[in-house]
Order: sequence, then C-alpha cells, then structure tokens
Amino acid sequence: MMSKYEQYYEKDLIIYYYACAKNWTVNNTKEEYDKKSQLPNWKVVLVVLCIIIILENLLVLLSVFRNKKFHSAMFFFIGNLAFSDLLAGSAYIANIFLSGSMTLQLYPVQWFIREGTAFIALAASVFSLLAIAIERFIAITKVKVYGSTKTCRMFLLIGACWVTSILLGGLPILGWNCINNLSECSVVLPLYSKRYILFVVSIFTLILLSIVILYVRIYLIVRSSHQEATNSQAYSLLKTVTIVLGVFIMCWLPVFTLLLLDSFCNIQDCPVLKDADMFFGLAILNSALNPLIYVLRSKDMRREFMRLLCCWGVLQSGRPSERCLVQLKSSSSLEHCTNKFEHQTTPIMQTGLQQM
Repeated sequence: MMSKYEQYYEKDLIIYYYACAKNWTVNNTKEEYDKKSQLPNWKVVLVVLCIIIILENLLVLLSVFRNKKFHSAMFFFIGNLAFSDLLAGSAYIANIFLSGSMTLQLYPVQWFIREGTAFIALAASVFSLLAIAIERFIAITKVKVYGSTKTCRMFLLIGACWVTSILLGGLPILGWNCINNLSECSVVLPLYSKRYILFVVSIFTLILLSIVILYVRIYLIVRSSHQEATNSQAYSLLKTVTIVLGVFIMCWLPVFTLLLLDSFCNIQDCPVLKDADMFFGLAILNSALNPLIYVLRSKDMRREFMRLLCCWGVLQSGRPSERCLVQLKSSSSLEHCTNKFEHQTTPIMQTGLQQM
C-alpha cells in the first residue's frame, strides 16, 4: 500500500476516481473522454473570452501603475482584484486545454495544481472584495491615517488576501482530498473531498455576507452625514463597489449552488452535476465584466484605457508618443470621492453629528 502522497504520481488513479465519481466503468470513462479530444465551439468561445479577460485586466493594472492619480489605497485594491481576475482568466485557459481527453493523462499532482490555481484565483477575488469593503468602511468612519501606517495597512490586507487564498486553494494538495476515501469524493471535482468543497463554499458565503453588511453600514453612515456634496460623491463610489459585488454574486451563485448540491447529492439524483462546465463558464464571465464596470463608472479610468490603446496605435504608426505621457486631471466622482475620504481629518459620521 502506497501512502496518499505517493499516489500523487500514479497516472491510472485519475481514470479510476473519475469512473467512480461518474458511476461509469473504466472503459466507459476512457471512451467518454476520448470523444472530447477536440474543443467544442462553446469552449473556443470561452478561450477567446479568457484572452479578452487577460487583456482587459492588464489594461487596468497598467492604468493603475502608470497614472499617479490612481496611486491610492482604493485603486491599489482595484488593481489587486484585476490581478486575481487576470489569474482567473489564465487559469481557466490552462484548465480548458488540460481538460477533456487530456484529463486522464494527468498525474494527480498536476490535476491538483490545475484545479488549485482556479480556486486560488476565486479566493483572491472574494478576499479582494472584502479588502475593498474594509478599506471603504475605514476611510468613511475613521480619522485619516497618515504615512507608513496607512501604507502598512494596505499591504497587510493585500498580503493577507493572497496568503489566505494560496492556503485555501492549496489544502487539497496538502492532504485534504478524497484519495483512499472514495465515498467522500466530489462528482464535479473527483479528487476533491465533499467536505473541503462545503468548507470553501461556506467560507465564501460568510465573507460575501460580511461584505454586504459592511456596505449597508457604509450606506447608513453616508445617509446620516447630512452633507449633500459628500453624500452625492459617496453614493457614487458606493454604487460602483456594490455593482462589482452584485455582478460577482450573480456570476458565481450558480457555481456555489452546484457545489452545494455536489456536497449532498449523488450523480443519479442530481444529473445537473454532469453539466458543471457550463456553470464555470458563466462564472468566468465575472472577470471580464469588472474592467467594464470601472470604465463605465470612472471617466479617468476610461481616459487612461483610451490613452493606453492610443499609445499602442501611435507607436505602431511611428508618430511621436509624448502626448501619451500627459497626466490626467481627475474629473469623475469616483476619484473625487476616493481622494476626499482619504484626506479627511474627521470621520464622516462625526461630521454629520456635529451638524445636527
């Protein structure tokens, strides 16, 4: 008998566990996956979508890096979310090309890396949304934090986001899987333990509920501040981040529901588990929508996007590119609100109470 970790390099283990999860024989499993040697049209569309996701989020990261007006905590957190979306797009492309008939050719350790990377990207997105909510709540309710303390808080949140995401996504390869325990195996992800999947979905659900509670509290604080100008700008910022959160929930709720079914249901009673790829395809759409939200909600971000695209075109045509480096003037309520709250010296809630 080999240990669990020694079996990570047993190639036939993948076939056996997939056959048990799908309630097929080993031969049927090989036949079914041999049929998937070519990419179906809808997966080709997903590959194109993933390429768009990578390019979009690269534009967001370049915009934040190049423009000093975006060198604030809020935009660094948005950049962090963009990086997790970029990772999600890259991981999903790799997943597509390593799935189908290629799945049965993988060693278990390669399979864990393939799926773990996708889970890390998902976790990073969720934790990035939480970090944004925490930053907005602190910016609106607390006195300004000066100097290195504020920078330290920002990097601690971003660092904690990735450390926690890597740990959460790496738990299966570290040993929390169903190898040697077939009854605990997932149908959707046959080497993952149902308990692990239930744990991850529960964690994400609690975090999303916490984010909603934070935004409700921010909304109530802003509404009670009795500052018309501040309220208008704060509502605009609040609307932007809640749109991002709402889109995330809409895109990922079907996947979370599917994974919950997978934790409590077998493939005979829940045939929908066979169509998991369609659910994950909808979820990846979220990473393409986030940059569009930033562009639609922020004039400065939109201008920076256009300037980057213009620079590429200008450089290709051989014309001077100095105008590409001209700094932008802030003109959108998103930037005004971000800068206003980050430079205030009294909490917005306290200011409102003083005027009452």
